[in-house]
Amino acid sequence: MAKLRKPSPKYAVVACSGGCRATADCQYGCVGCGVCVSVCPFEAIELNALGVAEVDWTRCIGCGKCAKECPRAVISIHDRLNPIVVKCSNHDAGKAARQMCEVSCIGCGLCAKACPAGAITVKENLSEIDESLCLSCGQCAVKCPRHAIVDMRGILTPKCW
Repeated sequence: MAKLRKPSPKYAVVACSGGCRATADCQYGCVGCGVCVSVCPFEAIELNALGVAEVDWTRCIGCGKCAKECPRAVISIHDRLNPIVVKCSNHDAGKAARQMCEVSCIGCGLCAKACPAGAITVKENLSEIDESLCLSCGQCAVKCPRHAIVDMRGILTPKCW
């Protein structure tokens, strides 16, 4: 008889590090509207000094209310057991992405080459991590020249909350 597994805990991630300084002309980033802050029942989200939403993953339970309400769709729900995330949602090609944001993913693919599990693909100029394959080793975060991939634990990259 197959064992039932308890689903792993989740948390919300804002796919924006604020490198564009949350300007209205950035079509991909967080603009600091505060909708996510107001709908979070656990007060786990606040706007940082740049006006970008940040999730305190010690308080977030991954209910998904913020992700559903985000008008820019930059919040997604991730497996808490995998703290390596792409904190970018920019789909522009390299040069345009670099000009728009200081920490944008430029789709260079260095992360995919560094991943020993083959968990990363680049689609539409943006790296994507398959959480079911990711080992959380963080080699992608270490190799990312733009610091768009981060370790939410703060072990391999600065802590993100």
